Amino acid sequence: TKQFGVTVDVITQDLAEKDAPQHLYDQIKASGKQVDVLVNNAGFGMYGEFVDLDWQRERNMLELDIITLVHLTKLFVGDMVARNFGHVLHVASIGAYQPSPLYASYAAAKSFVLNFGEALNYELKDTKVRSTVISPGITATEFLKVAGQQATLYQRMTMMQSPDVARIGIKAMLKGRSSIVPGLLNTVTIWSNRLMPRRMAAAVGYRRMKAA
Repeated sequence: TKQFGVTVDVITQDLAEKDAPQHLYDQIKASGKQVDVLVNNAGFGMYGEFVDLDWQRERNMLELDIITLVHLTKLFVGDMVARNFGHVLHVASIGAYQPSPLYASYAAAKSFVLNFGEALNYELKDTKVRSTVISPGITATEFLKVAGQQATLYQRMTMMQSPDVARIGIKAMLKGRSSIVPGLLNTVTIWSNRLMPRRMAAAVGYRRMKAA
C-alpha cells in the first residue's frame, strides 16, 4: 500500500510459529529490501495466579516475548552491523523493573528484554547501530483484554495513549538511548521500587495489579 508518499509492504506472519523469524527474514531478503529499523513489539501477557495459568499458552507467550525477539534481533542486527547503521527498539514494560505477582512470568520475560537490550546497546557502542528499550506502563491497547484482566484503579489513573508512547520510544531510539520509561508517573514508580526491599516491592506490585 502507499499513503502520504510512503510505500508499505505488509507480510502476514504468526511470529509465535517455529522458525517464523527466519521465514520473515528470508522473505525480506528475497525482496531486495534492507531493514534499518527493527521494532520488537510482538508479544502478549497473561494475568493470574501462576499455578492457574494454562502452560501451553504461557509457553507460547514466553517463546514470543523472549525467543522470537532475540532471534529477530540476531538476524537483522547482523546486517545492520555489516552496513554500520541501524536501530532496534525493544518493547518491555515497567514490570521489568520489579517482581510482579499476577504477571510473574510475563514481567520476568520483560526483565530479560530490558537487560538484553541494554547489554546489546553497550556491545554495539563502537558501531552506528543502536539498541533501545522502551518500558511503558499500562497503555491504551488490547493488552488487558488479551491478558484477561480488568483495569485496576491504578492502571486507569496511569494509562497512556499509544501514539504518545510510540513517539517517546521513537525519539529515544533515534537519539541512541539505551532505555527509557515513558510518563512521569511510570518513572516515579520504578525509582520508588529501588528504595524499598525486594520483598516489599513484590507486595506493592501485587496490590497494583490486584482488582479491588
